[in-house]
Amino acid sequence: MSPLAAAHPGFLSPTGVEIAFVLVGLVTFGAAVITVTTKQLVHAALWLVVALGGLAVEYLLLTAEFIAWVQVLIYVGSVVVLLLFGLMLTKAPIGRSPDADSENRRVALAVALTAAVALVWVVVDAFRTTWIELDGPAQGSTEVSGQFLFRHWVLPFEALSVLLLAALIGAIVLSRKSDASGGPRGKEQR
Repeated sequence: MSPLAAAHPGFLSPTGVEIAFVLVGLVTFGAAVITVTTKQLVHAALWLVVALGGLAVEYLLLTAEFIAWVQVLIYVGSVVVLLLFGLMLTKAPIGRSPDADSENRRVALAVALTAAVALVWVVVDAFRTTWIELDGPAQGSTEVSGQFLFRHWVLPFEALSVLLLAALIGAIVLSRKSDASGGPRGKEQR
């Protein structure tokens, strides 16, 4: 065996990180399947937390710490909490919900499989000959991501922050605006 082949483990000799990646991927996939197949809305939201948390662990295993924490803060911390508050405020049923089944499982499965095959095909075709340089800081690390963002994307981020601030102020103004009779919009007229 050549020294180059001995220095690099092959496909049939996975490392601990690769084994952990596959195991976490299987748990994440299982949680995602349960999320879309359960008939209990609250359980679906909680399984979504497990699936999104599994993705964050996968990012950590790929040494993309910044993306992993963004995943935790934005998706697990914000989106799922917003979803759970929406379920609580709309008085969604806690138990089984007959409205959660549309009887289109075969069509949904066909669309999901087609989308999965197309996604795998595009990713494999796009990155077939791409190699990751392992010397220097990891490509997904906070240092590299921060340098890239603050070198090339500072102006778009600042413009986006001003746009989001304007949208927030506009939403507050519209929600606090009084109607012509002088009373707030949300109160009943006598």
